[in-house]
Amino acid sequence: MPYKEASGEDVIYGLCEFIAMKHYYCLFIILSLAFTSCSDDGPDYKPVPTAPVSNIINLPETSYNYSNQDIPDYFFINDSGTLPSSVNGIDNTPASNPITDAGATLGRVLFYDKHLSADNSTACGSCHRQEKAFADSSPFSHGILGTPTRRNSMTMFNTRYYQRGHFFYDERANTLEDQVLMPILDHTEMGLTLDEISQRVANQPYYAKLFTAAFGNSHVTNDLIAKALSQFIRSMVSYQSKYDTGRAQVAAMRDPFPNFSEAENRGKELFLKPYNEGGVNCYACHTTEAFVSLNAGPLNNGLDATSTTDLGVFEISQNPEHKGAFKIPTLRNIALTGPYMHDSRFTTLTQVIEHYNSGIKNHPNLAAILRGNDGLPRQLNLSQADKNALLAFLMTLTDTTVFSEVKFSDPFINQHL
Repeated sequence: MPYKEASGEDVIYGLCEFIAMKHYYCLFIILSLAFTSCSDDGPDYKPVPTAPVSNIINLPETSYNYSNQDIPDYFFINDSGTLPSSVNGIDNTPASNPITDAGATLGRVLFYDKHLSADNSTACGSCHRQEKAFADSSPFSHGILGTPTRRNSMTMFNTRYYQRGHFFYDERANTLEDQVLMPILDHTEMGLTLDEISQRVANQPYYAKLFTAAFGNSHVTNDLIAKALSQFIRSMVSYQSKYDTGRAQVAAMRDPFPNFSEAENRGKELFLKPYNEGGVNCYACHTTEAFVSLNAGPLNNGLDATSTTDLGVFEISQNPEHKGAFKIPTLRNIALTGPYMHDSRFTTLTQVIEHYNSGIKNHPNLAAILRGNDGLPRQLNLSQADKNALLAFLMTLTDTTVFSEVKFSDPFINQHL
């Protein structure tokens, strides 16, 4: 078509059409912003990050193996000793929450996610650090308020091997599934409410796929959060220490280990044997290949003659016999988890050994096993060589793979705990 010069009428009509379209476009933008900024999530709503999920967390395409680990056979076979050496019958994993690879993977992300604290500063992994065998790097943990918690953080290794299934030093949590949400709800530690826990998780873009893989749908509930965290924690089993290298080469725990020094074997002998056989009976309270407690509950180990500031399990049970009694932790990786005792009073294992050698106080609730035939606190009267031997043995329980085990590490990118 040949070129036709526009008339004045055409110009005016075109200009009006342009202005109308411009106003329509501006109105569309305003309405879009209005609708996208409105939300039913309330004033605490935090918009979903726009960064790709791959830039937030680093997970393998195929889940790591959490559910079928190569735990040695001797963990499940009793040797000829007086007390059981196997962990059979003491696994507290409920039938309703077995460990799965997908569930533990989800639990790993939740464990390290700082969105589960009021100010996005603190995760479970902030107070249970991998390099400390998932204990803490300070005597008392510090949460969102910067104030210290009341007790030292316990290691999470071998958590599944505690028949009673109660948690915290005072055993106030009846199950691990109960325990894992309590620090998130604690005002000093992480400071969320029950409603906020599931909301914070649901707001993150990386959880829909993880929940679907673990539980069959993307719906987030506190119950499923607790289950996933528990699966991850129960998957932490230590079985690759110097002790384990030696244990795999002998028929029974009491046999001399070929890879041990003379002092280490002497320390093991002292540790395992009861008093009437010339030992110091440590194994009575730290039993099985998991080195965990098999007794009916927490004990008073004579740290003080009377209980004043921290009454232990009594604060929960109100049973006078529980004053000054606390849960007994595993000794696996004990060299990594100091300081020691619920109140961090001992900074070294040497001090711990000396406490049991000569420092036990005559508390009214002192465990019977720590009393001599005269009813008074038992004095071991160990030589310096034997104290050194005990220390040498305890060091063999260190599993150095905890530092490099990627499946237990922080999966977040550029998030520092």
